[in-house]
Amino acid sequence: MVSLTNVYHLRRVADTSAKACLICFKPSTSVLITPDNKDFFYVCPIHLQDRHFCSPIVDAEKEAARLKEQKMAAEIERVKKEYEEKQKRKKEREKESKKDDKGGSKEKDNKDSKDAKASEEKERDEKIDAIKKGNETKPDDSQRVFALHKTFYQMRIDRLKSIEMAKRNQERMKNPSLFPSVPSNDL
Repeated sequence: MVSLTNVYHLRRVADTSAKACLICFKPSTSVLITPDNKDFFYVCPIHLQDRHFCSPIVDAEKEAARLKEQKMAAEIERVKKEYEEKQKRKKEREKESKKDDKGGSKEKDNKDSKDAKASEEKERDEKIDAIKKGNETKPDDSQRVFALHKTFYQMRIDRLKSIEMAKRNQERMKNPSLFPSVPSNDL
C-alpha cells in the first residue's frame, strides 16, 4: 500500500523545464516534492501562500537561528555606528589640538595622524567586508517546507493508489494463468 507523509519540500527547476501547475495549469518552475521522492507536482508560488492549499511547516530551530542572526546584524550595525561616531569625535579633537598647538612638531603629528587614519580605514574596510560577506551568504527567507490541506493530500494519495493499481493490473494481464484455459475434452 502507499505510505506518503504530508511533508513537501519546495524545489525550483530551470525555466526550460517548466510544466503545468496542478491548480491553474499555467507553466511553473516551482515543484513540491516529498523527502522520499515518491510524489511531486508543479505548483505556482502564489498558490503556496493560499492557506486553503497548503500551510508552511515552521522549523523552530531554524527560526530561532534566523532571529539570532537578525539580532546579531542589528548589533553589528549599532557597534559600527558607535565606532564611526567615536572616530569623528577623535578627528575633531585632533583638529582642535592642532589649532591650539601650532608648534614645531607639525611634521611628526602629520605622520602619526596619517598612520592612524590608514590603520583606521583598514580596520573599517575589514569590518565592512566581513559584514558584506555575511549578507551575501544569507539564504532565501521564503518558506521551503509545506503540509498540504487534507483534501489536496487525499487527492495525492488517491492518485498514487490508482497508479499502483494500474501497474498491478498491467502485470496481471501479462500473466497467462489469469485467463481461463481452453477446454481439453474430446467429445
